[in-house]
Amino acid sequence: MKTRLLTSIGIVLVLALAFVLKVFVSNYFFDALILLIACFACYEASKIFNKMGKFNDTIIATIFPAILMLIMLLGIAFDSSIGLVYTLVICVGAMVVFFGIAFLMPLIRNKTTRIEMRTRQMDKSMPIAKYSVIKALNTAVVFVYPAFLLLFMTLINHFEDMTTTFDKLANFDGWISFFVLLFTFLIPIFSDTFAYIMGNIFGGKKLAPKVSPNKTISGAVGGLLWCVLLSVAIFYIFNSIPSMAVMLQDAGIVVWKIVIISFIGSVISQLGDLFESYLKRSANIKDSGTIFPGHGGMLDRFDSYVFIAPYIFIAFSIIFAIL
Repeated sequence: MKTRLLTSIGIVLVLALAFVLKVFVSNYFFDALILLIACFACYEASKIFNKMGKFNDTIIATIFPAILMLIMLLGIAFDSSIGLVYTLVICVGAMVVFFGIAFLMPLIRNKTTRIEMRTRQMDKSMPIAKYSVIKALNTAVVFVYPAFLLLFMTLINHFEDMTTTFDKLANFDGWISFFVLLFTFLIPIFSDTFAYIMGNIFGGKKLAPKVSPNKTISGAVGGLLWCVLLSVAIFYIFNSIPSMAVMLQDAGIVVWKIVIISFIGSVISQLGDLFESYLKRSANIKDSGTIFPGHGGMLDRFDSYVFIAPYIFIAFSIIFAIL
């Protein structure tokens, strides 16, 4: 329990430092943190899929988030000539290119691949070309989950920099992206923390006993309700600061939108947690990794963010687009 608590404090301090550096130094410090999370999460996801028998290229899967982030940051830097849509299209194109690389690598490393197939008792069941296709497809799954979905946090981190798409955010000096990014991190924290507390207090029927035996319906509902209440509280704290209140109003962020976004966000967050639990159960493992003592792996800590990041980006993009 002590180890788990100390690790939690350490995670919170690192996140707090990243937010401080984002505001007072540069957005790129938070990008570095996001990239670190994404690379470790992809490494762990790759290992989980391998244990499930969904064999993939762990090296390519682990480095791919760096390629995606580079494309996103270049797209943001050249936003006036490229734009958000084209940046996302290029990201998809990169997935296709790296799918091709993942397909060619086993063929190029023919001898090593045949040893690998023999070890996995697949050398007699399929030709090497078919094995290469399957391995590339499994690797491409990691390109999407968690890499591409998780890296939507990079786009959230640079809302004000995408002036072509969100031209009315250009004068907010990073505070709107700070608010939205903080909101992105707090929704899963609120949901997870109070789902655990309410579940322990009220108990009752299990939410998904075959996937995550400890989760209860009372916990899920309690986590959702507390997430909405605390999200509204956070909104009013920011809104109590006169300069921030003006920015929120000018950005179209009002309390009823926060209620809707946090409500749906809590549901998505809990589904993200359940999905990773399903993967771990399918792989017959307890944790995705051991990087966080008492907590497990990077994917264990940030599984909810894989789904919440694109959702939050889309939700606030709609708000900003209709200003």
